[in-house]
Amino acid sequence: MSEPSPHRIDVHHHLCPPDYLAAVSRHQPMVPILTGWSLQKSLDDMSEAGVETAVLSITTPGFWFGDAAETRRLVRLCNDYAARLVADHPGRFGLFAALPLPDTEGSLREIEYALDNLKADGVGLYTVYQAKYLGDPAFSPVLAELDRRKCVVYTHPVCPDCCKNLVPGVSEASIEYGTDTTRTIASLLFSGAVARYGNIKFIFSHAGGTMPFLIERFDRLALNPATKTHLPHGLRYELARFHYDTAQSANPSALSCLLKIASVSQVLYGTDFPFRTSIEHVDGLRTCGFSPAELNAIERDNALQLLPRLGG
Repeated sequence: MSEPSPHRIDVHHHLCPPDYLAAVSRHQPMVPILTGWSLQKSLDDMSEAGVETAVLSITTPGFWFGDAAETRRLVRLCNDYAARLVADHPGRFGLFAALPLPDTEGSLREIEYALDNLKADGVGLYTVYQAKYLGDPAFSPVLAELDRRKCVVYTHPVCPDCCKNLVPGVSEASIEYGTDTTRTIASLLFSGAVARYGNIKFIFSHAGGTMPFLIERFDRLALNPATKTHLPHGLRYELARFHYDTAQSANPSALSCLLKIASVSQVLYGTDFPFRTSIEHVDGLRTCGFSPAELNAIERDNALQLLPRLGG
């Protein structure tokens, strides 16, 4: 049976603009696979796997190196660069705009610019900024504005300062990224931020990190009177409303666990390009026992429900 024409929508697809590469390289060594990123490599990878549209975002290490003015400038350059790709390649790209957090004032300005001028599809946040997770009160003004705009918020994990180089020979991404996604989910839930800002549509990377495996512990924590008041609709209600991508998680073990918490309608095709290929995730999803209708939902229809602009 032949594959249909390109139709998949990848919500977890990274780019590395030249200005970003130059700026970050002044502060720390860049991951070699990112230094080799190019527009053509993105397009080639998408074509091989039948990906019609990839939503662009900037991955780690992010933008913050201690200087608010530098961060604002770099974020603006990267958002403008990605927006040009969207405009120059109609139908091929979307954009989750970066914000200069932990700079709140700068982030509020960038939300206005990115959503109103660039027409970004949503914003991209990291799981933690200077040891503060997304439910921290420091981020309340930003979350309130994103809630007012009913924004899609894609999140990407980083390795926090507490947990670098813990296991010799094991990369931080192998363990800490999934763990840090879980930390920020917990922060949003148990601080009450999710209930306060219920119009935000969150996407969590890598099938929700380690959260599905830790669900029994989360359930018990939600019964604590000190945290129960922050979840007026209940823990499972909020977890079932979140969206989760398949990046580095397109396998039966990860997705079967996630699907005990959220329905297929909340799962989005994501690839983590350029760290992984799109075709690997197409192949992986086909080992998970999904029906053709479920695969189509994960690979396209669910994203269109969340990001309808990508449909035309």
